Amino acid sequence: MKVEKIKSLILILTSCVFSLFAGELITPILAPQNINTEKALLGEKLFFDARLSVDDTIACASCHKLDEGGDDNLQFSFGVNGQEGNINAPTVLNAVNNFRQFWDGRAKNLQEQAIGPIENSIEMGFNFPDLISKLQKTEYKKEFKKVYNERVTKENITNAIAEYEKTLVTLNAPFDKYLKGDENAISDKAKEGYALFKTKGCISCHHGVNVGGNLYSKFGVIKNSHTDSLGRYSITKKEKDKYFFKVPSLRNIEHTAPYFHDGRASTLHKAIEIMALLQLGRQFSQDEVMKIEEFLKSLSGEMPKTKDIYVP
Repeated sequence: MKVEKIKSLILILTSCVFSLFAGELITPILAPQNINTEKALLGEKLFFDARLSVDDTIACASCHKLDEGGDDNLQFSFGVNGQEGNINAPTVLNAVNNFRQFWDGRAKNLQEQAIGPIENSIEMGFNFPDLISKLQKTEYKKEFKKVYNERVTKENITNAIAEYEKTLVTLNAPFDKYLKGDENAISDKAKEGYALFKTKGCISCHHGVNVGGNLYSKFGVIKNSHTDSLGRYSITKKEKDKYFFKVPSLRNIEHTAPYFHDGRASTLHKAIEIMALLQLGRQFSQDEVMKIEEFLKSLSGEMPKTKDIYVP
């Protein structure tokens, strides 16, 4: 009886959301604006440079492969000394549009996020005083002086990386073209999948320009998720935050398997089934899952080209 009441509440809330907003709850992604070209180019170099790790083996790009959906397609990433992490690497693509960074939301923006992997003992295993000393002995000394008019610092290392990551948005997804009026941009099955995505309640959490990334939600609203990670609770230590995670963006989702913070779903099809049960208390038919999957694939945009991404 309790589960049925929760289901009803979800549907009521979904209906309320629709009544509050005119038009679509998903909006087309926009091109990056006000990018400092020099900083972005320097940040791009840093992003791909393994010298940012303590043993010169791991770069930001090691776990965020731009040709593989902006993640590494592993359940858990590997860092220095072959150490395995314990949480799935989220995509860096379109991360600038997330309201917070990391699954638990502990970083408020991309610059703050850039600190984490460098200092994490499992990931890049370094510290900024030693990293700064290291980079000051390389070509970066002149490059930072030229771009920032000062020596290498923690502030400008992370600022440059963040400026580059701001450019990593994927434009011209078929669904964005559809939203802009091109009725032929997506298939009829994708249109049916979008309708199901809305009526089933998926859009309650996955909306906005990133189709997610703008709120926290409990993983396992209706059914226990059996996850070891405590989510936001690890940061806030508040009981109410247990198992709450940042809702991930669904853009380019077909390229970012495996799915969820613990990488438990190896396919998009399986991920949809799991979400239906855990978050909505429903079991979708195979036809419904297939149509929703078709819609989600229409959210894949074009990877930015280096020569195009820097807006003067």
